[in-house]
Amino acid sequence: MKHLSTYACMIFLSLSLTGCGKQVMTGPTGPLPEKKVSGPVLNVSLDATIDTLDQQVSVYATSFELIGNMIDGLMQMADDGSVKYAVAKDMQVSDDGLHYTFKLRDDVYWSNGDRVTAHDFVYGWQRGIDPATESEYAFMFSDIAQIKNATAIQAGQMDPNQLGVRAPDDYTFEVELQTPVSYFDQLLYFCTFYPANQKFIEACGDKYATSPDTCLSNGAFILTDYSVNATSISFIKNTAYYDAARVKLGGIHYEVISSGEEALRKYQSGQLDFVELSGDAVVQMENSPEFRPVDSGFLYFLTFNFDDKIFANKNMRLAFANAIDRELIVKEMADGSAAAYGAIPRGYAFSQSGQDFTPAGIEFPDLCSYNPALARQFYEKAQQELGKKNFEIELLTADGETQVICSESIKRQVERNLPGVTINVKVVPKKERRKIMSAGAFQFGLNNWGPDYADPMTYLAMWVTGNSNNMGNYFNPAYNAIIADCTDGELCTKIAERWAAMKEAEIMIMEDAAISPIYQKCNANLIRSNVKGIAFHAVAINKIYKNTTK
Repeated sequence: MKHLSTYACMIFLSLSLTGCGKQVMTGPTGPLPEKKVSGPVLNVSLDATIDTLDQQVSVYATSFELIGNMIDGLMQMADDGSVKYAVAKDMQVSDDGLHYTFKLRDDVYWSNGDRVTAHDFVYGWQRGIDPATESEYAFMFSDIAQIKNATAIQAGQMDPNQLGVRAPDDYTFEVELQTPVSYFDQLLYFCTFYPANQKFIEACGDKYATSPDTCLSNGAFILTDYSVNATSISFIKNTAYYDAARVKLGGIHYEVISSGEEALRKYQSGQLDFVELSGDAVVQMENSPEFRPVDSGFLYFLTFNFDDKIFANKNMRLAFANAIDRELIVKEMADGSAAAYGAIPRGYAFSQSGQDFTPAGIEFPDLCSYNPALARQFYEKAQQELGKKNFEIELLTADGETQVICSESIKRQVERNLPGVTINVKVVPKKERRKIMSAGAFQFGLNNWGPDYADPMTYLAMWVTGNSNNMGNYFNPAYNAIIADCTDGELCTKIAERWAAMKEAEIMIMEDAAISPIYQKCNANLIRSNVKGIAFHAVAINKIYKNTTK
């Protein structure tokens, strides 16, 4: 076992158990976590920066993983992917599917000694839907979870305290929906639905979740080393965690690493136990017994800006969709990723009969495949409609190694197959890429999305008019109507009809070339043979370490 001796000075920094310089108590002081490391520390690479550790504001999968180390919600995901209780110990659902009553454990504490109560869930959910919080995931409460009054609150028409949640006592949390949601329990292990300690957050103000002193844990681990834009993040085991006996690691230490080669060097030198590789490092290690590729569930796709004159043209979008050899791209990335030809990734959403929403193969050969001749037909129509023969276009991408490889490949292929097109690849940090696209200040860009729950709607909801993730400003009233029928309309309780309608919605996305799918991400992992029990999930929190041993 390798302990974190090289990072001891960080791990043993004093933990602030009150936070923000103030004593924050909502009831009798509970057990406080020990400040020392007891047990092996897992050393892990992180391939992207963190946007925030605020559970109601975070957007990135890397942030979700770190928050999941610290905070438990009502439910959690079992290692086999099923839903199990966490802070909740019982759930009752009314016959009409509109009323949920959760009974909470009475032995869950925040790391400052405060009890975790139903009031923390009321505040956390109200905070998430409050427009003042500016949560990009507010739509999870309204469009997806269908919580009563969420839509009006999100639109600024009602006060957040009118959200359909209440705490009749400290350990009872009630939720009222406006329409039944068959997968509601699956949403509850997602970070946006986590509890929040109101007094602590209000005492921290805009410093909340920016340092160990301004974070609280009720989960398996406690943050001990972190700052905004940090290149390393450390946790130690929360000895006051209600399920502490199950947690065998003494802590987790992350190193933010930008390249597969750097990750491999640190792995081979013994500094890291678990790394994600990319590029040439994958080729070097793919035959190692410690090499373990895992499907991440992320779909990477081109988002076209419909407000840009060039990509407002449907034929131009379809020309690009058919000018790209996706098999060549994943070969060049060499990380095990698979070419994607649909708006919903394969292998994560299944019907009641077990049918994959996206069967293997090319489902839309006339809309999304490698067909240079067809691409040029679309392109010639676009040239006529736009009255131009030559186009200089900017492709926006994040600075991750595989994203850059992919974008450069797209540039070469499109320029070769569509004469007269010149593509300039603009590479920016991940945060900047999302900021630019959210502002609509791009022509087309390499975008990505990981499923938050195991239903096609986690993707399809993105392209509804007004959704914060509809970065290309796609507008189709017929599409909006289908999604509305599937979420809070007549199809929401008709499972088979809803499934068919969602497939119809995907066909619209592909026919309109609202996006162009490129690849389904696979993580090329190296994990030491003595490390066991990392739980990998394609939805919500991608990696969970509660059962990990070293």
